[in-house]
Amino acid sequence: METTQHNLTNLFDQLGLPSDDASIDSFIQMHSPFASDILLSDAFFWTPAQAAFLREELLSNADWTEVIEQLNQKLHANT
Repeated sequence: METTQHNLTNLFDQLGLPSDDASIDSFIQMHSPFASDILLSDAFFWTPAQAAFLREELLSNADWTEVIEQLNQKLHANT
């Protein structure tokens, strides 16, 4: 059983994206806010592999769920 506490840095690493604080902040600013009726995994900016990872982790309620939801909230802010 995996006991790692995931955070945005780990998630961006997992997604193959730059994961330093400035890059994460820039990504969020560049891609938000987007419409509340769009699921995070359906956003246009993900590669098919990234979207699949997000979708699978959320559907399985995996260890990543909490941090994926955190990113989801940040990207949907102010809509």
